[in-house]
Amino acid sequence: MSRTPPTTRRLRLGLPRRVFSQVLLMQVAIAAGVAVLATGLFLAPLGDQLDDQAMRRALAIAQTTAAQPQLAEDLRGTSATVDGPVQREAERIRKATRAEYVVVMDRQGVRWSHTEPAEIGRHVSTDPSDALAGQEVMEIDEGTLGRSARGKVPLRDGDGDIVGAVSVGIAYDSVRARLIHSIPELLAYAGGALAVGTLAAWLVSRRVQRQTRDLAFSDIAGLLAEREAMLHGIREGVVALDRTGRIRLLNDEAQRLLGVGNQVVGSTPDEAFGKGRTAEVLAGRAAGTDLLTVRGTRVLVANRMPTGDGGSVATLRDRTELEELGRELDSTRGLIDALRAQDHEYANRMHTLLGLLELEMYDEAVEFAGEVIGTHRDTAEEVTEKIKDPLLAALLVGKATVAAERGVALRISGRTRLPDRVIDARGLVTIVGNLVDNALDAVAGTAHARVEAELYAEGRTAVLIVRDTGPGIPAELRELIFTEGWSTKKPPAHRERGIGLAMVRRLAERQGGSATVDDAAGGGAEFTVVLPEALTDPEAEPALTAPSARDAVEAVEAVEAVEEEAR
Repeated sequence: MSRTPPTTRRLRLGLPRRVFSQVLLMQVAIAAGVAVLATGLFLAPLGDQLDDQAMRRALAIAQTTAAQPQLAEDLRGTSATVDGPVQREAERIRKATRAEYVVVMDRQGVRWSHTEPAEIGRHVSTDPSDALAGQEVMEIDEGTLGRSARGKVPLRDGDGDIVGAVSVGIAYDSVRARLIHSIPELLAYAGGALAVGTLAAWLVSRRVQRQTRDLAFSDIAGLLAEREAMLHGIREGVVALDRTGRIRLLNDEAQRLLGVGNQVVGSTPDEAFGKGRTAEVLAGRAAGTDLLTVRGTRVLVANRMPTGDGGSVATLRDRTELEELGRELDSTRGLIDALRAQDHEYANRMHTLLGLLELEMYDEAVEFAGEVIGTHRDTAEEVTEKIKDPLLAALLVGKATVAAERGVALRISGRTRLPDRVIDARGLVTIVGNLVDNALDAVAGTAHARVEAELYAEGRTAVLIVRDTGPGIPAELRELIFTEGWSTKKPPAHRERGIGLAMVRRLAERQGGSATVDDAAGGGAEFTVVLPEALTDPEAEPALTAPSARDAVEAVEAVEAVEEEAR
């Protein structure tokens, strides 16, 4: 019966996985390497420095010895003996300076003094020619007493003539002893520095451990990869700001919704997007949830959340399509209400007409039918006579029908003259539709409710004015009403209020124009929109035929296609 060999755990060598451990290990290794390198760099020149100090000390002793005038006189007036005055003076200086030897020689290189008396009277073991020639010499050399650091100087008499030389040696063993003696002290300093560096590395690593939550490098790399995939894959815009309020991250969707690129990273929202609602929401100056803002032609919903490092993250959702669907729903509801009212009105008219025919009152029946048809035809003819653009004409004809059902008189000003040279007809439809709808809402249910629209051209500039007889706009609110998300009306269940006027001003400013509000002459509000480049060059205008009343009536059906933009 065979036995299954037990499994053995292999010892895995390599770097630890945790960031804390790797940082600590690397920092300790760096600190140790720096300590060893610093010690080596200090020890490398230390030997040369000690040699130089020993040679300079020997040279200084030789210079001091040779400076004594009595020594030159004794060298000339006495003989080289063991108990002569030159030997006695040299030994005194050697003992006082703790030099290895002090040798005085004559011009032939014969010693007059030496540490070993037997060497007196003999020729020196090294070449004295440089010193006897008047030069001072520093060197490390071998002599009768072994290796030493030497200093040689010429010996001169009172007249300055060279009568010999002085050679002083410092034992090289003492230089080496100083070098060896300094190594333990230097290593102690290096060990202390290494200990301090290790402690600092441990403290830094502990901080890194807390900040990285004791994750491994592979975990951090995985989190970063997931973060990048999530940020660039989700269909919501993400804008991250640091603690100073500067943008540090925009994902792809945020760049698309805001119409910017990565060049805004590092700038504040005010610098990146200009003064306005978008900058206020991203910077946190507008508080709340699901804050509305308009960027270009897009309606965005923003939410901002602070982060632990003092920064913040804002998410952006595109509600443009939802707003358009909401406006289309409002338009459809309004159209249904108008059709329902017209159904009752036409039923009553048909009953009246049928009664006149049954009573054989044919003339009265003809007159009644002509009056009904003429009312609608007159409205269409009035609009198409003054407004040549079919979309705008259809919009106003439709609005006139809706206004009539709401008990409001919608009039076209006598000054209205707008040729068929509109560059962006849909943009004008959006502006006029929003202004007319707001005016109808303001005057609905009031006595003698009236709304007047005035559209005219000045060269390439289009001027749009909508007046109403409503309560008007207080002076302190005339700028606030153009802010995204601000409205005095109760919002419907399917969308938010406070977008229409903001979009009107944004569309006007995109064309270099303006949108303002003031008091109307007879009371109420007067909205004025100026669009400098809304029309083509009048000199290039081809001859156009004004649309007929029938064309205008048929164009009412096109209102449904642009109604969501007209609001």
